[in-house]
Amino acid sequence: MPHCYTEKQNSFMRKNKTVLSQRQLFRVIDANYNRAKEGLRVCEDICRFVLDDKALTAGFKKVRHALVGAIAVFGLKEIVSARDILKDVGKKTVDEESKRFSVEDLLYSNSQRVKESLRVLEEFAKLVNIKAAERLKRLRYTLYDLEKETFKRL
Repeated sequence: MPHCYTEKQNSFMRKNKTVLSQRQLFRVIDANYNRAKEGLRVCEDICRFVLDDKALTAGFKKVRHALVGAIAVFGLKEIVSARDILKDVGKKTVDEESKRFSVEDLLYSNSQRVKESLRVLEEFAKLVNIKAAERLKRLRYTLYDLEKETFKRL
């Protein structure tokens, strides 16, 4: 199992604020990692099957694969092991998530969920792995450009 917290971080957390367990951290990472990958796949498929745009499709695919690499430092097996769907208090879907009226709606809602998830991953990664946080930030900025270019094509 990867060691996430340094002794200095452990000491700081004990003295200062709420201590986040490794399991809690991995639950946050797991939920947002899945959310980001799912949203990226929707955006990628819009570019692939609706726009027939090879470059945009490759761009979303590249971000999706880079995300796997950025998260792998935490240990994918450990992240999945922390998953607890039955006790997830926020798993219920809100009505707005069921309403889509156009491909633009699909792209917008999914690119937003990816950006939000990347931001959450970035912030929580800052607690334990600044290099992973920096990679996630770069992915988020790459997504901003991909989203803009995709909307130009729709």
